[in-house]
Amino acid sequence: MKIRKGDRVQVLSGKDRGKTGTVTRAIPAADKVIVDGVNVAKKHQKPTSQANTGGIIDKEMPIRVANVAIICNNCGKPTRIGHRFEPDGTKVRICRKCEGDLA
Repeated sequence: MKIRKGDRVQVLSGKDRGKTGTVTRAIPAADKVIVDGVNVAKKHQKPTSQANTGGIIDKEMPIRVANVAIICNNCGKPTRIGHRFEPDGTKVRICRKCEGDLA
């Protein structure tokens, strides 16, 4: 999975198509990511302790990693991710459109 926590992504399909957000959690085993403010569902939660009150809360649900595209820092467009090896042997992620680094 090429998308990591902290990446800025744009949703490509589904009810939230076109929205952008930051990846808050990556779940490689399920091939899913949780994006801030995208795919929000209502959840009925019971109170678990004195400090936690129950009620209906908004919870961000996972979305398939194939349905999001990373946004390049240089060109500002959604793109695919490529890799390049630097002269010192490190592997860096690059934008497929402008060949810039995705640091």
